[in-house]
Amino acid sequence: MAEKVAIIDYGSGNLRSVQKALQRAAREAGVAASVSVTADAETIAKADRIVLPGVGAFGAGMDGLRARAGVLEAMEHAVLAAGRPFLGVCVGMQLLADCGLEFGAHDGLGWIAGEVVALPEGDPACRTPHMGWNKVRSEAPHRVLEKLAEEAFYFAHSYHFVPENDVHTIAVCDHGIGFVAAVARDNIFGVQFHPEKSQAAGLALLSNFLQWSPA
Repeated sequence: MAEKVAIIDYGSGNLRSVQKALQRAAREAGVAASVSVTADAETIAKADRIVLPGVGAFGAGMDGLRARAGVLEAMEHAVLAAGRPFLGVCVGMQLLADCGLEFGAHDGLGWIAGEVVALPEGDPACRTPHMGWNKVRSEAPHRVLEKLAEEAFYFAHSYHFVPENDVHTIAVCDHGIGFVAAVARDNIFGVQFHPEKSQAAGLALLSNFLQWSPA
């Protein structure tokens, strides 16, 4: 029976690209998966896997989630209570934090302790926004990044996640400074880069996510 994968629609862009990438990753890995884009709380609550994509600003992202009736509660049920695998992408990863400091201070989901802060400006080696291909470097083994520890992925962001506890840092990237490229806790995984734009490496990561069974 096909697993149900819910991509949460909260007004962010790039949803169809994420859907198509997940569908292709499932086909190439031989995984039976039904991938839908949805803002329906019941669908999210019953999904086997949850994906929170994202482009745009932190505060707008949280406002979008709050504006969808029952979506935050459905996410908490599926991810925190039922322990289903969760993937946050770019802003979707940043929203895992306690707060984001983009255009003011905004409360996040608080699922991984930490805050989202601006990349430093004025350094020629650290141009913002950070856009383009960069290698990630593994800090801790994880099934979702299996065999991808030194691969290059596509980034597009001006803010980065600073976890409170280093144990949640799975991979880092160097762009003038070293910043966190992937975080994880239990059944929750997040990436700052865009796997849906990262060609073969991105598809491999999505395939790993679809086959990940958190302990």
